[in-house]
Amino acid sequence: MVADLLERTDAFAALRAGVEQIAALQRDLGQLLPDYLATSVEPGFIKDGVLALFAAHNALAARLRHLEPSLVSALQQRGWAVNALRIRIRPQPAKEPPAPKQARMSTAGASALHELSESLAPSPLQAALARMADRHRALNPRLASKSRDEKK
Repeated sequence: MVADLLERTDAFAALRAGVEQIAALQRDLGQLLPDYLATSVEPGFIKDGVLALFAAHNALAARLRHLEPSLVSALQQRGWAVNALRIRIRPQPAKEPPAPKQARMSTAGASALHELSESLAPSPLQAALARMADRHRALNPRLASKSRDEKK
């Protein structure tokens, strides 16, 4: 229904053709570029044989400039009327920071880890296990009070 409406109006038909061209370019670039570039490069329109490409940052733009001759050739072989690239920087929106770790150790697990750390001879492993047990005991008030009772 929406596609029919878009086809009936000349302005929308031109817009749709442009969107379809960019989508096809995106697919071809995804196949031609290495993964790290394909996910961070967006195609623009082709104007007078020059394809505009938007890179997420300067390092990717520099890498694209190195690949320009082979990329132009590969695009021409796929039928694109491209003679040159115009590479621009378009920063992508910042990704949300990863959520803080929510892992919690069970009471039994933290107690077992604490007992294991006390049974080992002093070593980097023993110190790491003790720190991990202490951290999980601090997160669990019931374990922390049990630990204080054990030290008495």
